[in-house]
Amino acid sequence: MSAPCKFELSILDHDERALIKTSHHPAIGDADRAALEDLKSSLRKLRDKERTLAFGRRRISKGKAEPRGQNVSGTAEHSLHRKQVFAAALKRVNKEISRLQKFEAKKELGEAARRALALRRAQQFSRPANAPTPHEGMTVIASRRRNIKLPRSTIGRVSQANKRAQARRDSRS
Repeated sequence: MSAPCKFELSILDHDERALIKTSHHPAIGDADRAALEDLKSSLRKLRDKERTLAFGRRRISKGKAEPRGQNVSGTAEHSLHRKQVFAAALKRVNKEISRLQKFEAKKELGEAARRALALRRAQQFSRPANAPTPHEGMTVIASRRRNIKLPRSTIGRVSQANKRAQARRDSRS
């Protein structure tokens, strides 16, 4: 669940506030990719640290572990809230990084498409120069069709013979 900005800033110290403020809207849009990657790694370290602290405090409050070292003020819930703040900031930064990656990919794709179109146009319209040369003209290609003339009386004689034979067979029965 997201937390209001005032609540986020109230549970953080000064250095952490500066990091969280850079992960919010106006500042995150102005940051370049390298700055976002640095912010991502520092937020991840802070989130992991708070997760470990919350886990330890929860074990101490349940009586499963002995308190170690110096007693730090705050409860396990306080550490969980801080962890959630850092996790939300990390989520915002990751989303912005992926948005930048998509934007750069679209830009590169558009440039590649323009280069391909320019190459195609250059290739399509380059024709060899026609120099005037003496020529014999077009060569004659002989037709491959039959050149046999049949008398009109022989056309259809086979079909007529079949028709007569069928008529003879029909009249017998």
